[in-house]
Amino acid sequence: MEDTFFQTMKLTFELATVTTLILLFIAIPLAYFLSQTRWIFKPVLEALVSLPLVLPPSVLGFYLLLAFSPKNSFGVWLEQNFDIRLVFSFEGLVVASVIFSLPFMVHPIQSGFAALPKNLTYAAYTLGKSKINTLFYVLLPNIRSSLLTGIVISFAHTIGEFGVVLMMGGNIAGETRVASIAIYDEVEALNYSVANQYALTLFIISFVILLFVYALNKHFMRQGMQ
Repeated sequence: MEDTFFQTMKLTFELATVTTLILLFIAIPLAYFLSQTRWIFKPVLEALVSLPLVLPPSVLGFYLLLAFSPKNSFGVWLEQNFDIRLVFSFEGLVVASVIFSLPFMVHPIQSGFAALPKNLTYAAYTLGKSKINTLFYVLLPNIRSSLLTGIVISFAHTIGEFGVVLMMGGNIAGETRVASIAIYDEVEALNYSVANQYALTLFIISFVILLFVYALNKHFMRQGMQ
């Protein structure tokens, strides 16, 4: 039982870590674009990014399951050309988690970019810095708290995912069985002590993560006032 517990928790944190890293690379350019653009279709893009916030996880998971199923054309194309099968695999969990947690990373970073004064960017351009250098060496250091918030919330949100990962990954021990699914299984089997072990671990970790974020954000605010 102990081996199963640690295996499940290890898989859960691997999923959260990989998902958060991928989201960070996707969210920074996307959030920067959304904060700066006046594109006519910006509301459409923002609605697509925010859709997981209001869409039931089971609905999103169901359509991802259909899209990547080896019985459908896209799933067949992935398997024949890249030898990739996302359904009921760890890689599939990552894809589903990235899509489901996208707004939790994009929104804080977008708000951080939008709150920066425009003259900060203009000053960097005046000094001869390129757009890439301005983004990475001027703007991002000034939204550290937003970056941290996005990273931590995305990580914590991925740890607690249930509907999407269950639909996309199923419940395969050692491959797709994460902590949230394990809790459901143990409760259904009336193994409340084991379910409590998983639940209490997630509760403590989530609390510590949030406490760390609030403390560090307070530190950043104090630095900004000095």
